[in-house]
Amino acid sequence: MSEAQTLILGLIAGGTILLGLPVGRLRSPRPALRQLLNALTVGILLFLVWDVLGHAFEPVDGALGALHEGTGGFGPVVGYGLLFIGGIAVGLLSLVYYERWLAARGAPRAFGPGAMTPGETAARRAGISDWSAARRLALLIAIGIGLHNFGEGLAIGGSAAVGAIGLATVLVIGFALHNATEGFGIVAPLAAEDDRPSWGFLALMGLIGGGPTFIGTLVGRQFTSDAVSIVFLALAAGSILFVVIQLLAVAHRAGRKELLYVGVLLGLVAGFITDMIVTAGGA
Repeated sequence: MSEAQTLILGLIAGGTILLGLPVGRLRSPRPALRQLLNALTVGILLFLVWDVLGHAFEPVDGALGALHEGTGGFGPVVGYGLLFIGGIAVGLLSLVYYERWLAARGAPRAFGPGAMTPGETAARRAGISDWSAARRLALLIAIGIGLHNFGEGLAIGGSAAVGAIGLATVLVIGFALHNATEGFGIVAPLAAEDDRPSWGFLALMGLIGGGPTFIGTLVGRQFTSDAVSIVFLALAAGSILFVVIQLLAVAHRAGRKELLYVGVLLGLVAGFITDMIVTAGGA
């Protein structure tokens, strides 16, 4: 398979994330539908955390197996283990402090009483800190999914590079289905808060979430590295875990806990069904 054909596969796998994004344009969804959308997102992201951590831990598990059999030493175990734990910690905690920084940056400054002053106008220039909480959450979801999709791109490119064309094709089909549900997960918080985004905003979220699949395919086509895979997948797991905690807090405040449990179950089922398709293909 040529490099151009491989990159086209990566583009297809990442591009399907756009299929789920128009859900964010729903007009005034009912409260029950908002809660269900939020819960579905939690279920999809919980599956992704499980899936990402499983793949990120594979090199660690392999190093442990080699150590047990006497064919490897402690070095790879310690090195991969530190990358695994450190990646999760950075992915999770960096977003905690980033969100705190955004909240502080978005706080209005004190200008004197009376009419708005020119200084106040300048201080409130549009920026990420001026976005609604739902839009900032959508951005964080897109970032976490983007890191995850970079790892998927590495798998596609690596498979094509070693001539495993069948495996690469199956991976593209499975990842394309995954990404379609991930696009929905990105914008579900917007629909849940009745925050109707522009098409430009949706395109930006699609680029952040799906674009890394193409980049990962390009990188994976050139070389493979367990260390690089661990870092990006662990970062993705930590960042997605942060978002899950945020969404669970929103769901509990909204009430109707039965919708939370039903939505989480449906999201998990959607994630596992798409994963079964990849596994059934021998990947």
